[in-house]
Amino acid sequence: MATAAAPQSSLLSLLYRSYPAAISPDATEPDYLLASPKIFPKDSFGETEQADIKQWLHAVSGLNAAVAKDDKSVAETILAQLNTHLATRTTLLGAKPSVADIAVYALVAPMVEKWSPEQRTGEHGYHHIVRHVDFVQNSQLFSLQIPDEEKINIDINDVKFVPKPVDPKEEKERKKREKASAENPDSAAQGTKPLVVGQGKPEQPADAAGAPPKTNKKEKKEKKEKQPKPPPAPVAPPSPSMIDLRVGHILRAINHPNADSLYVSTINCGDAPGADNTSLDEETGKTVRTVCSGLNGLIPLEEMQGRKIVAVCNLKPVTMRGIKSAAMVLAASPRVAEGEDSHGGPVELVNPPTDAPAGERVTFQGWSEGEPEKVLNPKKKIWETFQPGFTTTDTLEVAFDSTAVPSVQGQEGKPALGKLVTASGIICTVKSLKNATVR
Repeated sequence: MATAAAPQSSLLSLLYRSYPAAISPDATEPDYLLASPKIFPKDSFGETEQADIKQWLHAVSGLNAAVAKDDKSVAETILAQLNTHLATRTTLLGAKPSVADIAVYALVAPMVEKWSPEQRTGEHGYHHIVRHVDFVQNSQLFSLQIPDEEKINIDINDVKFVPKPVDPKEEKERKKREKASAENPDSAAQGTKPLVVGQGKPEQPADAAGAPPKTNKKEKKEKKEKQPKPPPAPVAPPSPSMIDLRVGHILRAINHPNADSLYVSTINCGDAPGADNTSLDEETGKTVRTVCSGLNGLIPLEEMQGRKIVAVCNLKPVTMRGIKSAAMVLAASPRVAEGEDSHGGPVELVNPPTDAPAGERVTFQGWSEGEPEKVLNPKKKIWETFQPGFTTTDTLEVAFDSTAVPSVQGQEGKPALGKLVTASGIICTVKSLKNATVR
């Protein structure tokens, strides 16, 4: 039984071309709901995720029908829901790919191509849908076989209006309110008193002397029943996901003018224009951070030019010899005994995929829940707590070893070793240093 999720010819053609081993060209009505495990065999899809995929396939089907009928009201409602959902997610399932993402792309990409700049990234535009379309058509996570001339031309730096970030907690509460309202539409009217127009207080008769009636000016106020205080929100268990790790693109690096051991790098970390601790790079027009790193003499300056790195983006900015540094470049170095020089080298930068976009979030597998702190409070020593678990493996993969961090040992369902991966699922590596420390 096929699920009408997009114009059939467009979606089927894209699936046949991209995944010939998973989708037979003879199948004219494939069951899209069962397609995700075949297309992405390295991923597993639980019951909840299958239900989410089904829900979004139905939503795309509804959008397709609304577009066919030119029902702009329904189409705009579905697009708004999709845009809001993607505001806090890389894919429809969060970070995991599914056939629903491809169905959305097949239907929505031609629409995005016709949208004006205001519809794309204006104040009331569909910013997150545009970002999703660009991600799906270019990411190795999907590996769609789309010729360059058929891809939608999207400039991710051409943003007309920067929307306020969506608070995941507020979004969850909003959905709860909508669900409650849908289940009990009369609840909003309960407890209200009818308003009778023109009816005031009955007149009190005058006394025998004709004096106006006395009024009690000090009327007793009704005591409001005190509402019980809500229980405190549960405290999330400590996790390295509190650290904001992202793919960064070093545009250029120079020697620090006042420190022989430091480089000063101009790095695109995917920040929105006007974000804290950023500036506009006049040469490229990109929003960038200035980052000082103690790598001079350890890594040749030419290797610091025009390359992708992993940046720690929520450390409190510090001024290093007169230049404010707003992030840290992640690198590996051999472990040393206590008291030995930990900066003696050699040093190797952590390598994300070369085609990963600047700003793509990087997390450790099994430790990716929640959002990172906006700025790490130095007094809480969050970085100092988790950094001892940052390591490299015998296969040169960067990972988090939870056995080296006492505060997270014993957390149920957490892996002992979680590899550092981008949102597209690619593992970050180093060149040659095994079992090294990463900082």
